[in-house]
Amino acid sequence: MSGVTIESPRAPQTVRRPRRFNVEKWGWIYMRASGIVLVVLIFGHLFVNLYVGIGVRAIDFAFVGGKLSQPFWQVWDTLLLWLALIHGANGMRTIVNDYAHKPLLRGIFKGALIASTVVLLLLGTLVIYNFDPCPAGTAAALLPSFCPAQ
Repeated sequence: MSGVTIESPRAPQTVRRPRRFNVEKWGWIYMRASGIVLVVLIFGHLFVNLYVGIGVRAIDFAFVGGKLSQPFWQVWDTLLLWLALIHGANGMRTIVNDYAHKPLLRGIFKGALIASTVVLLLLGTLVIYNFDPCPAGTAAALLPSFCPAQ
């Protein structure tokens, strides 16, 4: 073993690799940041839905329609939807990386995960912003109380 030397781990590196985008690092940071924001969004959502007013008995079509007709709640629910879905998808990506050992299987799982996440984000966002609790042409007796008489 003559002539073989091992450099000190604190020795300066002479060869630098170009920096790349580190998916794992940014995924880890996203999980922590989104988790903190999600705690605030979820507890705010639960507080308003379960404790304000008469509580859980008030949750019906009119309650949801009234909330989704206000821009503040549209933004709140959109943030909740996007952060929670991407947070969950990122967690599932980590599980796929840990347990899917074959590259083809890992790719299929990640592709299905990305596709389902995108579809759910699009559909959820469309529902939040296009929900109409007072559709035109509906009998007045079927409309919620907050809808103007048509």
